[in-house]
Order: sequence, then structure tokens, then C-alpha cells
Amino acid sequence: MKKLLALLMLLCMVITAAGCSSEKKEEPAKATPVSLGMLRLTSSAPLFIALEKGYFAEEGLKIEPQWFDAAHPIAVATASSKIDVGATGITASLFNMAASGQKLAIVADKGREQKGFPSSALLVTTDNYNNGIQDLAALKGKRIGITQKGSTFHYMLGRLLESQGLSLDDVQLVPLNKLSAVMAALESKQIDAAILNEPNITKVEKAGYGKTIVQVGDVIPYQTSAIFYSPEFGKNEAAGIRFMKAYSKACNYYYDAVIDKKDQKKFDEVIGIIAKYVNAPVEDIKLGLPYIDRDGKLLSSDITTQINWYTANGLLNGTLAADQIVNNQFLEKALTK
Repeated sequence: MKKLLALLMLLCMVITAAGCSSEKKEEPAKATPVSLGMLRLTSSAPLFIALEKGYFAEEGLKIEPQWFDAAHPIAVATASSKIDVGATGITASLFNMAASGQKLAIVADKGREQKGFPSSALLVTTDNYNNGIQDLAALKGKRIGITQKGSTFHYMLGRLLESQGLSLDDVQLVPLNKLSAVMAALESKQIDAAILNEPNITKVEKAGYGKTIVQVGDVIPYQTSAIFYSPEFGKNEAAGIRFMKAYSKACNYYYDAVIDKKDQKKFDEVIGIIAKYVNAPVEDIKLGLPYIDRDGKLLSSDITTQINWYTANGLLNGTLAADQIVNNQFLEKALTK
């Protein structure tokens, strides 16, 4: 009898140890899917880093990248909640959507023009450069390619011309919709000049058909692009904060590697990650690395400057204040948790 009891006790211990008790194991929580609209540009570096190093996954987010060819479609998709998060330039169309009552929000920095950091520039054809078109004042009457009216390129060109006492009325704007089309028009000399960003500036210069005459950041400080939350995603505060935690961590990594250049190994790693996502050679990437805030904080004061410029140039319908479209709360909460 004693042997039977001992055998039964041993059996119970084995069953318990094997996890075969009546209690079920708790399943791990499923990752929250987040659709993310992006362009293959150097200024998207923190997003590439966060994807590559698993920072989003650490926060329980499953990122679904969606690649676009221009800024405007990303803004439209984000405003209509067709994608959760947009990462692109701050344009007139985005401001117009906000002015019409759509509740998308600018939540973080994704690259800005700042002196000493090549990001966006105005280039002329090599022939024009060799013929003396080497400064902004010489652009009067010239055909200048941009992606779209109301785009970041439109804004940058306007501000650059104004810095020399000129205006958009002094040049011929040629909207070409896509960056690839702008580059092709510059190469075929259908336009005299164009605004481009990295790594496209380096591609054009290496190909030999364009020359930079001015870096935008050397003339104006400008919050070029940002991270946007759609109206629906913005309602999910927990996911929004987790996204910002991962993004801010990646901004820190980028800043240490690229801006402070504290560690050559880390610098080389980040360059390799960017090159992988933008499909450009490593040496090209090194020539055009934009400034991005260490924590991903916006240059918020510049949003008001942009709104005022678009309004003055008849590109913004209705009225809009910066605090109607900027929401720093997600990042601020992410930085304190």
C-alpha cells in the first residue's frame, strides 16, 4: 500500500512538472500591427535603424512598411487613416487637410535643414554652372524643377529666392510629380535647375550632369519632414507612445553615430543600414547625412513659419494654427517612461 501511495505521489509530481495540470499556460500578447508609409530617403534613417535593430518589436509593435514615391500620397493616406503612421515632408497639402478639420498629427522630427548638414540643395545643370549660373541671383528667368506645387521643394525654393530679394514669380516653376522625373529632366536639360535631397544630390553630381550651388540648410533652418500619426492611430495612446519610444531610441543611436561620431564602428553600421534601405552605395550615403534631433524633437517654432509662408503664397485655404496639427505629447510621454 505504501509503495502504491508513493507511486501515485511521484506520478502527480511528474505531471505537475510537465505542465500538464488543469491550469493553462498564458499565451504571449500579440504584437500590435502598425502600417508605416515611407520614402527611401536618407532622412528616414531612424526608422531604418529601429526596423533593423528590432526596437519596434521590443515595444510590441509589428511594423508593416509601405513604400511611396512622393510626399503627398503619404500625407493623404495618413490623413484618411489608410496607413497608421506617415514619415515624409511637411507640405501645403498636409496643412490644408488639417485646416479642413482632418485630425492627423505631427508628432516628431524626421530630418531638418541645418547649417553644416547636407540634406537638400539647389542644383543647376553642369552646362549652366560652367556658363556662370553659380548663385541664386543668377536663377532669374530659369526653369526650375520641383515635384509638386505646395511641396517641400516648392517651399525651399521660395525661401531661397526670397533670401536674395527674388520671388517665385522671377523663375519658371516646372512641377514633375516624382523625384525620378525631376532628375531625368535635369539630365536631359529640359530644366535649368532643381531642388533635390540626399542621396539623389550625390547621385546627380557623381553622374556629372548637375552641380550644387547652395545647400538649403546654409540659408534657412527648416523642419523639412516629420513623423505623422493618422486620426485613428492617434486614438491609441499606448501604441503611439510605444512607437515614439522605439523611434526616439533610434534617433539617439543615429545622433551618437552620425552627429557626434562617437564610435566609428557604430557610424559604419548606421551607414550600412541606410544604404540597404535606400538602395545607394555606402560612399554616397556618407556624403549627405541630415541633422536629426537626438530625441526626435520637432523644431516646433518652424511649423508656424511654414504655415505663414504657405498662407502668404495662396497655397493654404482657411486658417490654421500650429497647435492644431502639432502633438508633442506622445514623444514627451515616451521620454519620461
